[in-house]
Amino acid sequence: MSPIDIRRLLSAALGIAVFCAAVGLAADDLSREGRPEGFPVGGEDRLAIPTLGGLQFWADVAFFHQWRIQRNIVTGHYRLLDEQERRHAWGTRGYCERRLEAIRRERDLPPMEGKAVVLLHGLTRSRTSMEPLARYLSEEGGYSVFNVGYPSTRGELADHAATLASVVDSLEGIEEISFVAHSMGNIVVRRFLADHPPDSRFQRMVMIAPPNQGSVAAAAWADNEFFAAITGEAGQAMGQEWDELAATLAVPAFEFGIIAGGRRDDRGFNPLIDGDDDGTLRVEETCLEGAADLVVFPALHSVIMYDEEVWAYTLRFLEEGHFVSAADRRPLPAAD
Repeated sequence: MSPIDIRRLLSAALGIAVFCAAVGLAADDLSREGRPEGFPVGGEDRLAIPTLGGLQFWADVAFFHQWRIQRNIVTGHYRLLDEQERRHAWGTRGYCERRLEAIRRERDLPPMEGKAVVLLHGLTRSRTSMEPLARYLSEEGGYSVFNVGYPSTRGELADHAATLASVVDSLEGIEEISFVAHSMGNIVVRRFLADHPPDSRFQRMVMIAPPNQGSVAAAAWADNEFFAAITGEAGQAMGQEWDELAATLAVPAFEFGIIAGGRRDDRGFNPLIDGDDDGTLRVEETCLEGAADLVVFPALHSVIMYDEEVWAYTLRFLEEGHFVSAADRRPLPAAD
């Protein structure tokens, strides 16, 4: 690629980023909501204003069924969304919580209960990438599913782990909680587990294409400014900073399984990566000692969570503790 082509690519990427930022800001009227000084406690939207749902500018901090309270990472203000991503209130978190409580009374909404699955997407993605899997687990498994959105390209992993902690704390009435994550979402869960005391409600976890040993590919791109700008601090930590990051992560104390992507041979999808891989991660990089089961599925890293067979594997592990059958489990023994 010539220097002219590279400049054009960077210019186009910058233009797209600016456009997305403008759309996000306009959609949520930050000129009114986001004033750093003189910011009002909050306001109520009688007409339930439609939104884009969050993408890379919002972090989910609390759920009640499919109602969500989000925090804007630019302005620090909060908003309350319903299950159709329409805004009902904005302002401080306390104001949004009070408005949600009022809505619960007005609509006689039942308390939460039963079994739940918390979903987390990967780096540069949004919660929309996990929506098909979320619907499957809800419809086929009968779970209450909380599909968490967080600004993966902004902030550190500790910030995302704190967001997850806030979500888990909000799940009052839920008796059992399992986790399903794609790619970097798994590292967010592991950081959360390291930073917070064990919860007796935690049951199982399915890791889909997790960079449990870091990423050779990310390390190779570590010095690329364009890559750094796109992936942010958390993405950079997956590469050359992995050893430091790994020391802050926990291995789940409850049952977990790993779905890795690969061709099930010694070549993989990416000719630039040695061994079997999903185009981004080697199978070995997904492994974590203590896993109850490991399955390699023929799919690329960026689309593996869209495959219906992966959905079936996920549900089977959540219900039975294995992906294919008890006899075919491939556990990874824990270290002494």
